[in-house]
Amino acid sequence: MTGPETEKKFEIATDELAVLGNGALGYIREIEPGHAAKLLEPQKIDMPGNIRLYCLYGADGTPMSISASFEAAFAAAREHELTPVTVH
Repeated sequence: MTGPETEKKFEIATDELAVLGNGALGYIREIEPGHAAKLLEPQKIDMPGNIRLYCLYGADGTPMSISASFEAAFAAAREHELTPVTVH
């Protein structure tokens, strides 16, 4: 019998993330409406708490776009010539 699987964790510096995939990698993550409002500051935007939003980030973690659907976030990644990946 084998033991339980363990999750491997490692640290990577921001500048190393920025060049991941030769700068052509972006990731899509579902975000809370409150987090989206903070990303859009200093604009004051009132977001309903029951909507689903998806943020496209550059490999270095820079937010690039916020979309109302995964498909739109995916299209935004392709528009920016990025290979999209998802983060859970």
